[in-house]
Amino acid sequence: MSRYTPLHDPETDLHFGVPPLQRAIDRARKTLDEKAQANIHDQDEMIRAACGLHYVLQDLLAALDAERGEGS
Repeated sequence: MSRYTPLHDPETDLHFGVPPLQRAIDRARKTLDEKAQANIHDQDEMIRAACGLHYVLQDLLAALDAERGEGS
């Protein structure tokens, strides 16, 4: 099996700062709009889209957890 570095490792990657929920929602919508324009036939664009959406989703879930008073 080949070795690789995962996009996110919860054991070693810390989540810095939780945005307010409304800001996280606004950013998620903006990022979805931006990434929807990516060329599905361009591998680099797809990688950038996946990474961007990953980080936005992490922030959104952290904001939702904070709003509900839960830890991440």
